Amino acid sequence: MSQRQSLGVRVRQLFHVKLGVLKQHAGRLIAPSVYSVDAVECQSMPLISIVIPSFNQGQYIGRTLQSILSQSYPNIEIIVQDNCSADSTSDVVASFASDKIVFYSEKDKGQADAINRGFQKSSGEILHYLNSDDVLLPNSLGFIAREFERNPVVDCIYGNRLIIDEEDRLVGRWVLPYHDDNLLHAIDYIPQETLFWRRSLWTRVGGRVDDTLSFALDWDMLLCFVKNSAHFRHVPCFLGAFRIHSDQKTTSQYEQIGRAEMMKIRARYPRGLLSRWLMPIRHLCFLLSHIRADKKSMSNVAD
Repeated sequence: MSQRQSLGVRVRQLFHVKLGVLKQHAGRLIAPSVYSVDAVECQSMPLISIVIPSFNQGQYIGRTLQSILSQSYPNIEIIVQDNCSADSTSDVVASFASDKIVFYSEKDKGQADAINRGFQKSSGEILHYLNSDDVLLPNSLGFIAREFERNPVVDCIYGNRLIIDEEDRLVGRWVLPYHDDNLLHAIDYIPQETLFWRRSLWTRVGGRVDDTLSFALDWDMLLCFVKNSAHFRHVPCFLGAFRIHSDQKTTSQYEQIGRAEMMKIRARYPRGLLSRWLMPIRHLCFLLSHIRADKKSMSNVAD
C-alpha cells in the first residue's frame, strides 16, 4: 500500500485507525519481550515448513533467518527459494551453517512462482511463507503449533503485526479485532507474515498460488481458502513484523500493478448485491472494533 500521505491515510490517522497505514510514527527502539508471546509447550510437535522467496535481499535475509532459528520450537524446515540473487544473499544464508535451512538458487517467474517451488519441496504439516525482509517474533512458532493442536477444525491461524524500518525500529502496529470472511472479499487486512495454514488445506485448494499475480497474490490465496470453506482463527497476539523500506514492492508497485490486480481479484470472487451494499457498514464496524482492540492491546505498553 502506498505510503504517500493520501486523503485516505490522513483520514485514518485522524481517527486513530492504524490498519492500512504502514509508517505511523518515527522509529523507536523495540523490546521484543514486550510484544512477543510467552513460550509454550506443544505435545504433538508437527513439522513447520517455512518458505522464504528471495531476490537481492542480502541486507535483510540474515535477520529473517535469525528470527526463525532463534525460536524455541525445534521442528522446522526452512526453504530459501532464491531467484539467482546477485548480491550477498547466498553468502549470508551459508553463514548460518544450519541443517534446518535448504537453499535453492534458480530462476523463477517472480514471488508467487518462488513460493510454489518452495512448497513443492516441503514436507511439513503446517505451512508458512515469510518474505526475505520480514521477521517472526520470539516464540511464535511454538504458539502457532499449540493453537493448531488445540483447535483441530481450524485450517488457518494469524495474529497481529508490528511494522519495523530498515534498522529494526518500531514504526507502527496493526491490531486486528476479529476475523471476517465477508470483509475479506473487499479488503485484505490479514498480516501475511503472521499467517500459518495446514497442509491439508493447501492440498484442498490445489497446492499453489496464482503465479500471474505479483502484488496481491496473498489476498487471492486467502480468498481461495475462503472459497474452499477454510476455518480461520485470529489470535490477539503479535506474531511477526513487516519491514518497510524504499525498495519493497508494497510501496513501489501499488499504483502501477496493485490496483489492477485488486480489481481482478474482486471480479474473480464476486459477492451478491446486498453484500456489496452492506460492505461499507461492515467495514466501518470492523475499523471501530480495531480502534478499541488497539487501545486494549496497548493499555500496558508505553506508546
